[in-house]
Amino acid sequence: MKFALSTLSTAVMTITLMSIAASPSASANDNTIDSQNTGSQNEVAAVNVTNVTQIIDADNQLNTQNASNVVNANNTNIATTNSEIDQVKHKKGLTTLIDPITHKSIDNSYPVEVSSLLSLEQAQNILLQVSPKIAANQAAIAASEYETDALKTIDNPLVFARVSASTYNLDADVDLSTLKNGIVNDINTSVDNIIPPIPDLPNFGELVGERIPDNYELKRSGSTTGAGLGVVWPIYTAGRTTALTGASNARTQEAVADSLLDKNELYNTLIERYFKAQLAIIAAYLREDAYGTVQQVDHMAQRLFEEGFISRVDRLEAQSALADAKSESVNANNDARLAMMALQRLLRTEYRIKPSTPLFVSSSPLQDVNYFQDLALTNHPGLQKVAAKRAQAQQLHALSDTGYKPTVMLYGYGQIEKDPSWVAGISASWKLWGGLDKTATLASSNAKIRQADLTEIEVSDNLLLLVEKNWHDVNNAQSRYQALQSNVELAAEVLRLRRLGLQEGLNTPIDVVQAQTQSLKARTEQAQAANTYVQSLAALMQSCGTPLAFNAYLNAADIRLPTLYEK
Repeated sequence: MKFALSTLSTAVMTITLMSIAASPSASANDNTIDSQNTGSQNEVAAVNVTNVTQIIDADNQLNTQNASNVVNANNTNIATTNSEIDQVKHKKGLTTLIDPITHKSIDNSYPVEVSSLLSLEQAQNILLQVSPKIAANQAAIAASEYETDALKTIDNPLVFARVSASTYNLDADVDLSTLKNGIVNDINTSVDNIIPPIPDLPNFGELVGERIPDNYELKRSGSTTGAGLGVVWPIYTAGRTTALTGASNARTQEAVADSLLDKNELYNTLIERYFKAQLAIIAAYLREDAYGTVQQVDHMAQRLFEEGFISRVDRLEAQSALADAKSESVNANNDARLAMMALQRLLRTEYRIKPSTPLFVSSSPLQDVNYFQDLALTNHPGLQKVAAKRAQAQQLHALSDTGYKPTVMLYGYGQIEKDPSWVAGISASWKLWGGLDKTATLASSNAKIRQADLTEIEVSDNLLLLVEKNWHDVNNAQSRYQALQSNVELAAEVLRLRRLGLQEGLNTPIDVVQAQTQSLKARTEQAQAANTYVQSLAALMQSCGTPLAFNAYLNAADIRLPTLYEK
């Protein structure tokens, strides 16, 4: 890895850094880029590279004064970072990891080695592996798929076994007096009804009553065992199983569509943070460059003041400009660190990510808006989600339509004994009345189907409008970037003349500072157009449902802004 800016020739840097992206409040100078390659300018460039190293590698407070020492110091820092990464050994198989942001344990995970220097494509690949939202969506899809698999066997034969073992102990005192009296009375009544009566018969009721006790103490104990095997097979369910499985499949498709929506949004967030970090880094470089230029102006103003060529007011204005430039440089350094921290959080690393893919603008016109609108109607996950909702409503309609259709089942059960008994048969059941009202449920499912159809129309209209809006945003940013080129060239030339005039005594230090401010303002406006172009292009690709198509436009771009880091 090396510093791209420190290795560019003066001519190339003159062309490219005119369009460097900076923050809206930027006021840096670009003397080392736009002016001739003099010894003093080379010295300023060395100071600027030193400051850039302090910006990006703020963990090491470097105080070197020349470019070679800066590069050596930064290479040492890079080696340290790579050494820390190499200490993370890749383990095969799933394990438990500690999230570097929340420090929570995550089961069933695997370690991912992430370099501190990343291109956009590498960052996109890593995002898929480390994003908790994507992992959560994948778990939701897996859960829905397993539910569908479980429903697929719902109409298969159900075979079950029953095994029982029991022991009992019965100890009871049974009162037989009522039974005894009833038997005695019945016997006596029967004897009295004999025709003709037989004399001298014994009292049979009393005889029987004497043999029946008034109570009986019952004691029993023992154990029993049993086993059986049964089967139930729904051979006709009127399409209920198919409807349930179809509804579960549709829910899986909805989960997939939700996952795609979240993934596309994350891709867009990555592009936003990635290139914001690039902007912040270059903005910090420009602030340091401006600070170095103002230092030169301040030094020259001191000499002119001592020789009596400028007034004390001019000298104080130069000092005030120097203080402002230093403050803006510190703020830009902090903004760069914050932007890199945001990218680091998204990729969930313990160290800062250094983006190597440059900001870009393509001078080639985009395809016609109809091309992108067709892409959106074909690929956008929002329409896929609506289609999944409609499929669910259709399956619920099919399920409701089976309300009064029979269910036919085969069944059988047999005991496993020495002399087994068994039963087998077929049964059919109908719902005659009660439960959910079939007419109402059919009307409900029809309303949901209509809702899905109308929602599809609304979503399609909104998508077409969104795509056209993003398409115009990209074209506007492209034309804006190209139109500002003349302003950048004019401001750079005025700055060059003001600096020469200061050396000849024709201009004051404040004239140089004002020209520098105008130059940076022109470059800032052009940089804002470049940033708008990138973000609008990413939004266009997301609205088409093809966020990774952004990479193709990036690779084909003919205008590339410089980067601090490259491989």
